[in-house]
Amino acid sequence: MDKEKLLKKFGEKVKLRRAELKLSQEELAFKCGFDRTYISLVERGLRNTSFSNLSILAKGLNTTIGSLTKDL
Repeated sequence: MDKEKLLKKFGEKVKLRRAELKLSQEELAFKCGFDRTYISLVERGLRNTSFSNLSILAKGLNTTIGSLTKDL
């Protein structure tokens, strides 16, 4: 799988989990200490996230890194 498709699939998983928790991008960003635009870019597959930010995102989404990256 190429990088663009991988980032897009990851972003879709983040967005789906955020929706399950009924969080806005702004609320998730605040929880994680990120800017809302960063969340938007990740969800649209336009931003590659570091491992440390992946860990922070997983915690903010009350899930695990494994859950966010499974089946990518």
